[in-house]
Amino acid sequence: MATSFPAPTARRRAAGAPLSGLLPLLGFAVLLAAVFTVAYAVGSASGPAAPGLHRTGGGGPKGGGPTGGMAGMGGM
Repeated sequence: MATSFPAPTARRRAAGAPLSGLLPLLGFAVLLAAVFTVAYAVGSASGPAAPGLHRTGGGGPKGGGPTGGMAGMGGM
């Protein structure tokens, strides 16, 4: 049995054809901007994640010697 294909339409989009491919991209960009805006607003409203979390004391490695306090690494 032979398959029949639909006849090509005579109407073509003259002005809208180049822009029709950009509409999904533009919609995605708007959606992405909206998601980031909402995420930023929620983050700003909730405040810092851990306000009291910071290092105390010296910034160097604990222990002494060239191994930085790692036990059993003296022979390397």
